[in-house]
Amino acid sequence: MNLLFSGNDYVFDGIMTCLLSIFMRTESREPFTAYVLTMDVSHLKPAYVPISDDKIAFLDKTAKEYNPENRIVKIDVTDIYMREFSNCPNEQCYCSPYTLLRLFIDMIPEIPDKILYLDADIMFNREIELLYDTDLTGYEYAAARDHYGKYTIHPNYINAGVLLFNMVECRRTGLFEKARELIKTKKLLFADQSAIYRSTTRKKMLPQRFNDQKFLHKHTVVRHFSKRLFWLPYPHTDNIKQWHVDKVKKVFHYTQFDDSLNKYLELRRQYETEREPESVEKK
Repeated sequence: MNLLFSGNDYVFDGIMTCLLSIFMRTESREPFTAYVLTMDVSHLKPAYVPISDDKIAFLDKTAKEYNPENRIVKIDVTDIYMREFSNCPNEQCYCSPYTLLRLFIDMIPEIPDKILYLDADIMFNREIELLYDTDLTGYEYAAARDHYGKYTIHPNYINAGVLLFNMVECRRTGLFEKARELIKTKKLLFADQSAIYRSTTRKKMLPQRFNDQKFLHKHTVVRHFSKRLFWLPYPHTDNIKQWHVDKVKKVFHYTQFDDSLNKYLELRRQYETEREPESVEKK
């Protein structure tokens, strides 16, 4: 099974928690390969640096504890980004330029014919096979509706945080080429998400349980910890991520992810401990 993430050095916690939720909820012995797209655009913001090799190595070591054949593969796409999107209208988009990186996957030879893109703020509540085994014959991708966009934009407006791609069909229709052209020429409200939606020839709509951006039900497969609206104690938005473990428990009262999040906290401490000697040496 092939997974795809993208981001800067700060996606480490998100990728780790997401992967742990997958590994702890699947009985399949089929190995996972998780590709991580990253880049250096620190000229835009100091925090926009690639995820470090030591973090990738730690994720790879962790993944191999669940299956020795699991792999975490870092792909630096700085050159592609600078050539394609530098100074484009959507470079300062609503989220970060790293959300645009998934639009390059048809240009990367390592990317397989079927791959599941996941935002870093994703947790699996049930086994991944329920999503990954979706038949994509004749479809470019499968996606669920955006919780707010389905009301404000279009009933079938998708959320791009969970996208199961059929790369053969995507290449045939030129989905990514069309999306990149939109990014280069038009300022879009939701950048890559809008570009993918507008460039789609044929998509398979998934039930909301495959990308639940607001609630967690027993049947929820994917819980997406995206920014959401809270009505109490007064109307406000908050952006609680799964690695904000105390907040997840205090605000959402979730216990379903305790196994994954407790393991994450243990591994995070282990990572910091392993890094301490190096920090001392640098000082």
